[in-house]
Amino acid sequence: MQIGNVTTPFGRRPMSLALVKGQVRAAEIKSGKTADKWKIFRDVSEAKSVLGLGDRAITVLDALLTFYPHIELAEGQSLVVFPSNAQLSVRAHGISGTTLRRHLAALVDAGLIHRHDSPNGKRYAHRTRSGEIEKAFGFSLAPLLARVEELAHLAQQVAEERRLFKRAKEALSICRRDVRKLITAAIDEGADGDWEAIEAMYVALGTRLPRASNRIETEAVLEEMTMLRDEIVNILDMQLNSQKTDGNDVQNGCHIQNSKPESINELEPRSEDEQGAVRNQEPKRITEPLKAYPLSMVLKACPQIPDYVPGGGQIRGWRDVMAAAVVVRSMLRVSPSAYQEACEVLGPENAAVAMACILERAEHINSAGGYLRDLTRKAGRGEFSLGPMLMAAMRANGTDRKSA
Repeated sequence: MQIGNVTTPFGRRPMSLALVKGQVRAAEIKSGKTADKWKIFRDVSEAKSVLGLGDRAITVLDALLTFYPHIELAEGQSLVVFPSNAQLSVRAHGISGTTLRRHLAALVDAGLIHRHDSPNGKRYAHRTRSGEIEKAFGFSLAPLLARVEELAHLAQQVAEERRLFKRAKEALSICRRDVRKLITAAIDEGADGDWEAIEAMYVALGTRLPRASNRIETEAVLEEMTMLRDEIVNILDMQLNSQKTDGNDVQNGCHIQNSKPESINELEPRSEDEQGAVRNQEPKRITEPLKAYPLSMVLKACPQIPDYVPGGGQIRGWRDVMAAAVVVRSMLRVSPSAYQEACEVLGPENAAVAMACILERAEHINSAGGYLRDLTRKAGRGEFSLGPMLMAAMRANGTDRKSA
């Protein structure tokens, strides 16, 4: 190549080690290497955001490439183009001189072209008697040829990122529509559930996504919105199955032995003794409700739970505790079915208290979902009480008082 040596820019333009590195790299192009200049241009256009370039800079690069007489950039040929600013401005759709110089500098900083300046900073070429270019001063396109594989890879990455982002946005739009319509249907048809709290969570998730969001932010909201949708479907499905089971009980004279226990919850297999103990009762319901504890005591034992109230509000009552518990459930990866089962057995308030206590000990618990299911099973057998759990949390937080 003719431009194997490092050259410095004319005038006050500074030189940097990055420019030195780029010129050295461009001088080490493999012998005989060629590449379609318009294919390279398309890759640069695709990867412009990664390269830190705007549309105007891409337009200037397009204009520069039109001054290279061949379709393919080839090692061994002169890869320096030397148009005047006036010529470049015409081919760049009338861009002003100041803007042109700014975007030429951006292309140099991005490592896509190099300045190969003459002693006086003018752009021109020395030719042989036969008219061939012997030495040229202007802008070298060698970096494009040297980085052809890298630019193609960047373009593929950007295209894949755009594809994934588009899929995430589509999935989020569908999921939001599902949640909105399911909540509306549940309220309109009088389904049991704290639909105001669920709707508040839906609204809070919608406001979390910034106007100019990226794929990571969109996928994070999509994941939580999907879990909320699954939870709503699970609540409605259990109610429908419960109604179906109740109807079958009436038709069969309340003979429920050997009926389908999984129709309401994901129940663990029971022994014959356990089945006899709960016969003629709803699956996994305890005979007497668990003791309800004062809200003030819960907040002293579990000081972290207020941080998870949707919308950053304060806990004013049990409704706020239950809404915060659903957020904690999602954060700790507890499945909707596990939490709904706890609500069925413990009651909504006590299930929320259990989640608050689990939050306090989250760093010591390997699986919050498995831990909650175990508590639910013990409560179903009458072997669990929230009192000791709350007192342990109060001791751990240094707020032990005789509140029970």
